[in-house]
Amino acid sequence: MTAATQPLFWRHPAMPYAELRLVVDGRNVSYAPHSHQEWSIGAILAGQSEFLCADRLHSVKEGDLVLMNPDQVHACNPRQGSAWAYYMLHLDKNWLASLLVQAEVRSCRAWRDTSVDTWSDTELFGDFVAMAQYLMAPDFSLQDKEQKLKRVLCRLFLQLDQQQQHTRTLLAANPLYQVADYLSQHCHEDRAISSISADFGYSAGYLVRAFKRHFNMTPHAYRLNRRVQLGQQALKQGEAIAAIAQTTGFSDQAHFQRVFKQRVAATPDQYRRSVIKPC
Repeated sequence: MTAATQPLFWRHPAMPYAELRLVVDGRNVSYAPHSHQEWSIGAILAGQSEFLCADRLHSVKEGDLVLMNPDQVHACNPRQGSAWAYYMLHLDKNWLASLLVQAEVRSCRAWRDTSVDTWSDTELFGDFVAMAQYLMAPDFSLQDKEQKLKRVLCRLFLQLDQQQQHTRTLLAANPLYQVADYLSQHCHEDRAISSISADFGYSAGYLVRAFKRHFNMTPHAYRLNRRVQLGQQALKQGEAIAAIAQTTGFSDQAHFQRVFKQRVAATPDQYRRSVIKPC
């Protein structure tokens, strides 16, 4: 990767609830469907993309914001031949929920999912990009960066909570979530999907089809995604890549690196090293 194509990450040990990514030239970036435990928001700086969020497919372009709720499967890939650059910010949902209550933007301390996938607003887009540039700049104090982040988020949510993309309805309990929880809790294991299917009363073929239809990924891909999430956490804590590959259930370091890059658009070493040094 060149300097332009290598993602840059900003995070700080005193602000563990936030992580910012910048991709300057992402024309060759490709993401497998994946999810994050954090609430995420991105700003498209250049190019056009197809943005899959849950089962909804959007066309997005420069100037758009994209939003992803925790554990929501998504993928965003540039159109063939299109320029592609973006910021992506991941925020701990519990910290964010607490901030919004303190600022009197929301009244409930429990996290509540946002209701839109995409948003086009020139002023809010500009505020978000300016805030992202502020976080990555070495010239400002950590305290100033934190205050800038909080101000922009509060302004964002004051308007965001008034937006409605679709009617929100409660659905009947879906037993597939029990399978998903099992895969998350036992992601280190390589137990055959057919064996897991039998435990939950499904045939392997039915489970794979139903799971993919609901989560936009197969049970095996879902398990790999959870391993990558754990790998990201371990990398932030400074653990060795080879050790992470072993403890998270990958067959070897090469397998870990390949799967990690498919979902994060950076190798584990790039993810760990390409962090802008805190001021």
